[in-house]
Amino acid sequence: MLKNTVFIILTVLVFLISCNDKKKENDLEVREKELLEKEKLFAQKESEYQVLLKMRDSIFTKKDSVTVVSWPAAVAGSWTGKVICTESNCSDYVVGDQRTDTWEFDSDSTQLMTKIINNNNLVRIYSGKFENNEAKLNFKTDSTSKKQVEMNILLNDITPNKIRGTRTIAVDNSCTAKFSVELVRTTK
Repeated sequence: MLKNTVFIILTVLVFLISCNDKKKENDLEVREKELLEKEKLFAQKESEYQVLLKMRDSIFTKKDSVTVVSWPAAVAGSWTGKVICTESNCSDYVVGDQRTDTWEFDSDSTQLMTKIINNNNLVRIYSGKFENNEAKLNFKTDSTSKKQVEMNILLNDITPNKIRGTRTIAVDNSCTAKFSVELVRTTK
């Protein structure tokens, strides 16, 4: 009987010890899962941090590389413009027709523009370029307009108080009118 009792006690001890190992094993698995979750969360935050660093760097790079465009001092500002038709095969424009407007050479942070103003009303806005001491202005109606009109102005004789050049207007690709342009610096 002593052998049976010792055997039963040993069996119960082994069973208890093995149960204790199972509990420890389960605890270890739970802690491993928690640790994996924390590692995943950390990796995700690390990834977001790297993206934010790249975005910050790109913002600083672009800020340094963006140049604000503006007209040179010899052109910028307000001018009184006189435009005279010199050639035309369009019914809307007759040789000798004259027009006097205010021309404002202006810019925003991305482009040069010239506003044509008559009687305090904005008539047209040309987009502009300044290269090789020449101002090139362009206006084109959008595709939904009844008449397709494209206007190109080349101002290539620039002095401190006077600018001269030509304007060409094409209407519906069927007729063309040419104008002389003379701008005089507005004095206030």
